[in-house]
Amino acid sequence: MERIWQDKKFLKDMLVIAIPIALQNLITSSLNMVDTLMISELGKSSIAAVGLANQLFFFYSLIIFGINSGSSIFISQYWGKKDTENIKRVLGLAVSFSAIAGLLFTIIALFFPETVMRFFIKEPMVVKLGSDYLRVVSLSYIITGISFAYSIASRSIGKANMPMVVAGFSFITNTVFNYLLIFGKFGFPELGVKGAAYGTLIARIVEIVFILYFIYKDIEPLAAKLSELFSWTKDFIKRYLRTISPVIINEALWALGQVMYSAAYARIGEDATAAVQVSSTIQNVFFVLVRGLANACTVMVGNKIGAGDEEESYDYAIQFLIMSTLAGLILGGVLALTPDLTLKLFRNLDSDVYNLSRKLIIIGGMFYFIRTFNSTLIVGVLRGGGDTNFSMYLEMGAVWLIGVPLAFMGVLLFKMPVYIVFILVSFEEIVKAVIGFPRVKSKKWIRNITEN
Repeated sequence: MERIWQDKKFLKDMLVIAIPIALQNLITSSLNMVDTLMISELGKSSIAAVGLANQLFFFYSLIIFGINSGSSIFISQYWGKKDTENIKRVLGLAVSFSAIAGLLFTIIALFFPETVMRFFIKEPMVVKLGSDYLRVVSLSYIITGISFAYSIASRSIGKANMPMVVAGFSFITNTVFNYLLIFGKFGFPELGVKGAAYGTLIARIVEIVFILYFIYKDIEPLAAKLSELFSWTKDFIKRYLRTISPVIINEALWALGQVMYSAAYARIGEDATAAVQVSSTIQNVFFVLVRGLANACTVMVGNKIGAGDEEESYDYAIQFLIMSTLAGLILGGVLALTPDLTLKLFRNLDSDVYNLSRKLIIIGGMFYFIRTFNSTLIVGVLRGGGDTNFSMYLEMGAVWLIGVPLAFMGVLLFKMPVYIVFILVSFEEIVKAVIGFPRVKSKKWIRNITEN
């Protein structure tokens, strides 16, 4: 293990991939925080409305993450073999499935927004505001799916800088148009939560334009013609679907589990819903480093397996797990000890929402190192190694057999406050870690999926 700590190539490759991904995630999370900060000026009904409306996008984003996380396994291993022809085929499948999913969610959000909102909450004002937001923001879903496919593919071949730079352009665009359209500045109409939706839509359009420009200008392995993107054989599609299907099912059911958590919290009331939105926004900003490590782990472990160096892929996996746990301990400690500092950003929270948010941040910080460990374990090690079925069973079992039942028991049966329910839900993370680590030690997760 000391050899890995002193392995300069490992550290260099890890930093080259992880830092741009972490910065991109920081920009994205900061964007969500800016949205929440601006919307918080409009009151807790607006915070709750946008937070709940975005649960549909969250569900969609996890599905396209599943599609492209599964595709990343192939692309990383093909890149280890320098097989650009098959990389382009996988990219074509990822773009196609992401766009199809985007179309489905666009139809739901555009034509049935009230139904979506009433699933979570019954307050008429929250339902109306959320529905107004969904009708506009739904137009960005397909664009987001295509952008995501190219961004993940770019990371998977070690070109992580491009998505980071584009995320910066998107952040600036979204922030500027949010300010102009939410509050009606410099002659623009004052649209409230609809202004935030228009800001997101404009930013997504800017994002896809820049991504395609950079891909076809500088990143030749992904700069595919249409004929190269869609040159699939029946056997190729079967092999692709066999590997990514568990990842898509995993992410879809995990995301649905998170939606069910939001539905449970919403049953407690508007204050609890707003507090969960605020605390989640803060915690996600802190999570960016770990996402960078997890994604770097996927790429580097996949590259090693594709190149036939399975023993070193195991060493890399252990190293990433150690690093993510240490990062979780440090970041979790900061979260738990400084809730009042981070909440100073939200100036107009009423006292009840503030106090609930404070408790949720402290509790989240205490469980943080387990979350970071599990993120790298599942997304980085098991998926990067091609062990998608086991990772699916592990995560689905923890969420649906432990987390979701405990959440609704806490809310409906025992009438617990939101921060106690949050503690109950966090037990799913402990179960994942206890079951998942022995799988890593067994090395059964190391699978070369590029070989027939």
